[in-house]
Amino acid sequence: GDPKQSIYRFRRADVGIYQEVKRLLHDRGAAVLELTSSFRAVPSVQRLVNAAFAPRMIEDHATLQAGYVPLAPYRQERDGQPSVVALPVPRPYGRWGLTKTAVDESLPDAVAAFVRWLVEASGWRVTERDRPEEVPVAPRHVCLLFRRFTQWGADITRPYVEALEARAIPHMLVGGKSFHQREEVESLRTALTAIEWPDDELAVYGTLRGPLFAVGDEALLEYRERVGRLHPFRMSEGKAVAPHLATVVDALRLLGELHRRRNVRPVEETVAALLTATRAHAAFILRPSGERALANVLRIAELARGWEASGGISFRGFVEQLAEEGEGEAPEAPVVEEGSEGVRIMTVHRAKGLEFPVVVLADLSANVAAANPGRHIDSERGLCAVRLAGWSPWDLLDHEAEEMARDRAEGVRVAYVAATRARDLLVVPAVGDDPFAGGWEAAPDGWIEPVQRAIYPAAEARRAPGPAPACPPLGEDSVLERPDRETPGRDNVQPGLHALGAPGDGRYPVVWWDPRALTLGVRPQFGIRRQDLIEDPGPEALDADRGRYREWQRAREAALDRGARPSFTVQTVTAWAQRAAVGDEAPGPEVTVIDAASGIARPAGPRFGTLVHAVLATAALDAKRDAIAEVATLQARILGATPEETAAATALVEAALAHPLLLRAREASRVDRCRREAPITAVEADGSILEGVLDLAFEEEDGWTVVDFKTQAELAGPLARHRRQVSAYASVVARVTGRPATAVLMRL
Repeated sequence: GDPKQSIYRFRRADVGIYQEVKRLLHDRGAAVLELTSSFRAVPSVQRLVNAAFAPRMIEDHATLQAGYVPLAPYRQERDGQPSVVALPVPRPYGRWGLTKTAVDESLPDAVAAFVRWLVEASGWRVTERDRPEEVPVAPRHVCLLFRRFTQWGADITRPYVEALEARAIPHMLVGGKSFHQREEVESLRTALTAIEWPDDELAVYGTLRGPLFAVGDEALLEYRERVGRLHPFRMSEGKAVAPHLATVVDALRLLGELHRRRNVRPVEETVAALLTATRAHAAFILRPSGERALANVLRIAELARGWEASGGISFRGFVEQLAEEGEGEAPEAPVVEEGSEGVRIMTVHRAKGLEFPVVVLADLSANVAAANPGRHIDSERGLCAVRLAGWSPWDLLDHEAEEMARDRAEGVRVAYVAATRARDLLVVPAVGDDPFAGGWEAAPDGWIEPVQRAIYPAAEARRAPGPAPACPPLGEDSVLERPDRETPGRDNVQPGLHALGAPGDGRYPVVWWDPRALTLGVRPQFGIRRQDLIEDPGPEALDADRGRYREWQRAREAALDRGARPSFTVQTVTAWAQRAAVGDEAPGPEVTVIDAASGIARPAGPRFGTLVHAVLATAALDAKRDAIAEVATLQARILGATPEETAAATALVEAALAHPLLLRAREASRVDRCRREAPITAVEADGSILEGVLDLAFEEEDGWTVVDFKTQAELAGPLARHRRQVSAYASVVARVTGRPATAVLMRL
């Protein structure tokens, strides 16, 4: 393993265990090999990583830090476009200088603006491990990596998501916790509240005013003043309602109908009925980032299904559960699979083991480690001391400094893992006025502090960049706005190309971006993405669309009709013969009925018939009475037949085997021209499959003879049915063999 990527200390997978196992193996003769070649990143990114982490990752058994092994290049350098970009925060200053609040408010807009320029205007090209050819940068090539997703209960990815949505950039939030804060989820939750509690006029108003019905305030106010309360069951039928208020009336009636039926059908059906009646699927999918909005809405229906599967018994219980969950955190619904389009947004821990052509290190203000360690683990003593309810045990307090150092060491490894996810481009957010030189207290505690230190030029080179290849014109100030409109000072890094690192093989270029080259402040898009879909194109286009729609409907109905018919209809010969109408099928060969054992007393019942058939199927055609009796006794034990039935079956079979017809069958069997209990299958003219098992068939010079055995009990029904059965057997044999076949029904 790579101890530099050990970032799961909270799962007790720390470097100390690795070091102990390595020592034990080494002491017993195992060789230690260090892997240096990295097949992922281009050399410029690798040199940056080496420069950033070699001084910080020094093996230390006290802090459990792993020793650094420099990355050796494998891929070729890519010329003509940057591999490392420093993305300045446009407005990092608050009222009293650099502040984390100002950085958090400004950085998401800059990240989204840069991603938009990257995928739409840059012309830069990247590669993927499974696709070595270069392709233009697409949203799916970009990943925003976070140290955390929440801070003080707030979702810090939300501003990034909103900034991407404002620019119509598809994205995939992996493991986000803001499901219940999404506008579409709150709207649907409000509608379900109005269905359960129609007296809640505020919920009813929010439902009608929201995206499901989109009734304007003017209409709602007029209805409230002229008709009365917004209540599904208090609409005055006697009062005349203006035509332009019909939408309000229809919406209230729908809520009333859903309320009446909410507890007599599954909760999921009520949710589906609401979405169908309001055409919400089309409304949500046409929004900016509509795929995610629709996925979140449909997830409510999935939650309803899970609620009932877990024992939920009422619509009100589900609505109350949604309200309770709305006060907590829940992941958003996934909308795309790996490999599909969309900017990835995930934490470093989720990204471990993955790689992306473009990686943006987001959330600049996150700390490298928590202010106070939460646990102390002593493997030798078998001790784990954990803070509970704000109280720390003495074992933790005694080792607080040690655990703090270990947490910070792991924080460095987290930054290393994040920086090494990039293949072709690593984007590092930064403050244009060097915070390390300026003395910003928060700078040394940042989670990407090692990477940030590696992208700042020396003091004498900050204002002397070179031209940046494949970049737009860059200005002279990497800060967009300062207090009191100050001009850039000597700590400011001028946008452009800066060559950093040790001379020779340690050199790596970094392009400092100009926030003025970004389209900032894009307002969120409301309405729909495809305005052309609702514009009036004229009667001719509408008629053509209706014609295509009707053709589609006809094709759909035809496909459904074909799909409703089975490709193969399989029926047994017995079932086919039991059809009431004799003329349903084509007639087969004539059937000869013979009595083989008249005058012999026999029991009644289906068990006796089964016993006779079993003995006829297993006894040899030349068997004598003793052999027949032995077979009958065995079959009787299997079927639980009585001694009387066994004796009668023996007599019947003996008489049948002595019949001239079966004597002919015996002769045919001697030359292997006899089939007993033979399965048959035939395809009829209509495509149906006919299958069965014939009792006996033997071949002679003039053709085949097919015999079907029936006891008197089996012949209690219409004889014509049994004639059709043996005739069908003979017809199939004739078709299969190409020789004439005679049908015989032998009564026993």
